Amino acid sequence: MRRARRVAETPPPDTVDPQVEALVNDLIGRVADKWTMILLEVLHEHGEQRFTQLSRLVPGISQKMLTQTLRQMERDGMVTRTVHAVVPPRVDYALTDLGASLGAAFCGVWIWAEENLARVQAARDRFDRRDR
Repeated sequence: MRRARRVAETPPPDTVDPQVEALVNDLIGRVADKWTMILLEVLHEHGEQRFTQLSRLVPGISQKMLTQTLRQMERDGMVTRTVHAVVPPRVDYALTDLGASLGAAFCGVWIWAEENLARVQAARDRFDRRDR
């Protein structure tokens, strides 16, 4: 928790490398996608998983969306995909160090949500009462 606060309080640099900025924008767009965040969490909590087990652990995700999300995560270096030469085919997915570190970076959102849940709910209640 202390690390997340320190990072959030760090002032932005005076200059930003355009390649770094492009990567951040790309990753935020992808990781902000709920399926990527959920898969990061599931793989962190449960370790290496088969494709079919991931589909059970992530309620509501379609097979197509699970496949697309895992492929993109593999492309970005967040997961490894291991195909076992057996019948029927078995494919396992695991977080890489890069994926685990990205999950840890977004842990700050969970910390913020825990610390501010009551404030957000109160603001929503005020807004909803105002619109009635």
